Amino acid sequence: MTDSTFLERILAVKEKEVAAMEPQTMEPLRQSYSFYDHVKANQNRIQLIAEVKKASPSLGDINTDVDIVKQAKTYEANGTAMISVLCDREFFKGDTAYLEEISSQVAIPTLQKDFIIDEKQIIAGRNAGATVVLLIVAALSETRLKELYDFAYSIGMEALVETHNLEELQVAHSLGAKIIGVNNRNLKTFQTNLETSVSLIPYLKDEAVYISESALENGADVAKIASAYDGILCGTALMTADSVEEKVRELCLDKS
Repeated sequence: MTDSTFLERILAVKEKEVAAMEPQTMEPLRQSYSFYDHVKANQNRIQLIAEVKKASPSLGDINTDVDIVKQAKTYEANGTAMISVLCDREFFKGDTAYLEEISSQVAIPTLQKDFIIDEKQIIAGRNAGATVVLLIVAALSETRLKELYDFAYSIGMEALVETHNLEELQVAHSLGAKIIGVNNRNLKTFQTNLETSVSLIPYLKDEAVYISESALENGADVAKIASAYDGILCGTALMTADSVEEKVRELCLDKS
């Protein structure tokens, strides 16, 4: 797999997966709080989206033996605002079944972390207990992004709209996205650089909540973006921490 075609390769696999998916009948939405409302009401500290991630294409295996439910419950018990669950099998060793296992055991919101290109995936995630879905601007046309965004909200879910640069951030703003992620990972090279989030600070607005994603390993990293961002999404540092509890507390900086 060449660096320049990484996202394209993922999407090609995802298209085949989606084509083979059987449509599901929509089940009742798992009840939790609105992530957006929670963040707006708790702006005195950085809100953490803690990820359950066994592996990644860039790092390979991260923690394949993890007890995913225990990990998720530890996140929740230590003040995490939402749990992100990797659902992609081919590249991240994730599974929608993991989302269902975790969502059935926690009360806080869960994020369906996948490369979403179709309503069928969103329904499957909702049925598995997700209350928030990830929509990646780089993976979708603006028309398709709006269709999937509107669909998610129409069935009671929220959407985290992920961007990687100013052009994509402007797309998220024009969409009226309420929850916007800035991913510090380049989806073409898969390298991370926290300066991505820093460079976009002048363009952030008051209405949305902003989440800095990836490349955040410690409190010092979080401090670099804490003045402008409402929260962070962190996976690897938590999955490899000697003490998950201590790492969560380190990352949830007090902004006051």
